[in-house]
Amino acid sequence: MSKKKKMQFEVQEDESIEACLERMKKQGYVPIRRTEKPIFHEVINGNEKAYEPVGRQIIFEGISVE
Repeated sequence: MSKKKKMQFEVQEDESIEACLERMKKQGYVPIRRTEKPIFHEVINGNEKAYEPVGRQIIFEGISVE
């Protein structure tokens, strides 16, 4: 069974960054890129819409060490 050369790993809500990196390592990948995306929540004040940041999504891109 061949493994993908590149794969993305998302840090889960109940997972630390270190735990995600360890999970990558166990699957045979090393991180090459970290991407963070903000997560917004829509808030409506009267007739105006506003967006407030409520979190972030962290994604690591890894390459196979094989």
